[in-house]
Amino acid sequence: MQSSAGSAAFASAPGATEPRGWRPVMRLVRLPNLLLMGLCLLLVRACLLPSPLPLLTSSFGLLILASLCVAAAGYIINDYYDVKIDSINRPGRLVVGRVVNRRHAMMAHLVLTGIGVLVAGALSPLLGLVHVGSALLLWGYSARFKRLPLVGNLSIATLTGALVLLPELQLRTGQSEVWVYALAAFLLTVVREIIKDVEDMRGDAAHKCLTLPIVWGVARTKWVAGFFLLNLLVLIGAASGQALFFGQAQWLGSWLVLTVFVPLLGLSWRLLRADRRLHFTTLSAWCKWIMLAGVLSMLWMAGGI
Repeated sequence: MQSSAGSAAFASAPGATEPRGWRPVMRLVRLPNLLLMGLCLLLVRACLLPSPLPLLTSSFGLLILASLCVAAAGYIINDYYDVKIDSINRPGRLVVGRVVNRRHAMMAHLVLTGIGVLVAGALSPLLGLVHVGSALLLWGYSARFKRLPLVGNLSIATLTGALVLLPELQLRTGQSEVWVYALAAFLLTVVREIIKDVEDMRGDAAHKCLTLPIVWGVARTKWVAGFFLLNLLVLIGAASGQALFFGQAQWLGSWLVLTVFVPLLGLSWRLLRADRRLHFTTLSAWCKWIMLAGVLSMLWMAGGI
């Protein structure tokens, strides 16, 4: 818990140049990330999972609502615990304590988590349990796990992979492709989270966080990221090769090669050469674009829209 002096310092009213209205709130809940999550759920349901049910059923809409509520709550609680660290790493993007009162942020987190868990539980006990576990893991990540080497990275990657699996957990179709996408999302997220840890070293070190680059150094941390990146390259290479040469989905294979596999090779090369904070900021953004390309590749799956 912050001292009263520290709270006062971060709870100042917005200045003349401070953004007002909905913009800081959208930044707080990471609206672009939420939109990407919603798109991912829609494409998994429409393109990977054959079902006699129409796409936009009320139960699937409620699943999306529950998932996005828990995710938004996770972003809020993360910023709640990271006020001091973000004041060093991202001072221009600080929302909690500067634009949004910390007490209000905590209340929003609890309300959104409650909505997400209750809605998911009403859909099925399994989905309710998954959302409870996700909410607890997000809280643990924000409060403790992200300050430990690799634990926080694997936590967020596990949640990302679980998001891809949610429509399958609801429909139980038994399709194997969704598991391949979930594994790819897991691996790419681990890589991005490790890169972000290097990017945020200055603020993390100032508050005694024990992230991978702080404990092992940047050089060895890049090799850890490279290990997960190599596994991702093997997975994408195998999937694109199968689609190109052994299946009927040549367009999917071409898309994976051009927009995912080749950029991943470029990411690997630039990761080896990266040695400045700006380099890692660029690599983190590059990972997000590769993730978007991977999500859009679902459109080329047989039976996609």
